[in-house]
Amino acid sequence: MVKGVLGLHHVTSISSDPQKTLDFYSKILGLRLIKLTVNYDDPSTYHVYFGDEIGHPGSVLTFFPWSGQPRGRKGTGQATNTSFSIPQESIPYWQDRLKSHSVSQEATRKRFGETVLSFEDQDGQGLELVGNNENEGRTGWTQGPVPREHAIRGFHSVTLSEEVLERTESVLVDTLGFRLVGQEENRFRYEAGKGAAGTIVDVVSRPNAQRGFVSVGTVHHVAFRAADDEHQKDLRQEIVKADLNVTPVINRNYFHSIYFRERGGVLFEVATDQPGFAIDESPEQLGTRLALPPWLEHSRAEIEKNLAPVSLPNRVVA
Repeated sequence: MVKGVLGLHHVTSISSDPQKTLDFYSKILGLRLIKLTVNYDDPSTYHVYFGDEIGHPGSVLTFFPWSGQPRGRKGTGQATNTSFSIPQESIPYWQDRLKSHSVSQEATRKRFGETVLSFEDQDGQGLELVGNNENEGRTGWTQGPVPREHAIRGFHSVTLSEEVLERTESVLVDTLGFRLVGQEENRFRYEAGKGAAGTIVDVVSRPNAQRGFVSVGTVHHVAFRAADDEHQKDLRQEIVKADLNVTPVINRNYFHSIYFRERGGVLFEVATDQPGFAIDESPEQLGTRLALPPWLEHSRAEIEKNLAPVSLPNRVVA
């Protein structure tokens, strides 16, 4: 029996402007910029990674800033919300913080017994903070603008909007090893691995809703954790057995990846936990310069010339 995925690895979204993205997620949400690199498939654009102090799997939100592209449309066949875990008692702090930065927010509500605070970034990206007391060992980024006790503790969950629940459920449960743990109206909750925050996928069944359009302000793909290359290889065989069109293993420098679309249309990735983000920068220096993989280093001068200048903490790059 193949061991299922361990939980969420990272979520990759699309934004409109690299500087606004850097400012919102580092200065307002208090996430650490752990890697500034380029889209390996299109080195003319940035790929920006945010996370906890070293980018533990399950804490990493990344962006392709695609300037000049149209705004996307949220709908079915998409991941429509990325949810972060915070201590339950930190909800009032975050309500005040978002208000002080003029970030509009919805009234809090209960979901599966937890308090949920929903809001959007400057591009309309669907975000949530979930009050949760299952954060043992997850400290977040403690040297940023958010006090240690209120810092975001990595992911809580992602929400998928789907036309046909059963098509997606079969991939999550039968192929990736998730299990159904709860239902509230048309929202179905699945957990992987050890369960709890960082392992959760919610599927919202919306059979009559409009299809989504992936572009600025939407999620590009959701990545799940494989323990190592061998585990990923086994999972890939399960994906092939499910008659899903999966890529060969692709080297993403900080992890190894395979990609496929689940039957509802969301692009999934399975990424290895290793080697991690400290292979080309020390833990102390993460995110302080433009990092390029070895196969692009020879083109650094040309790449830097074509990238928009951005201001990083204590540093101007490009």
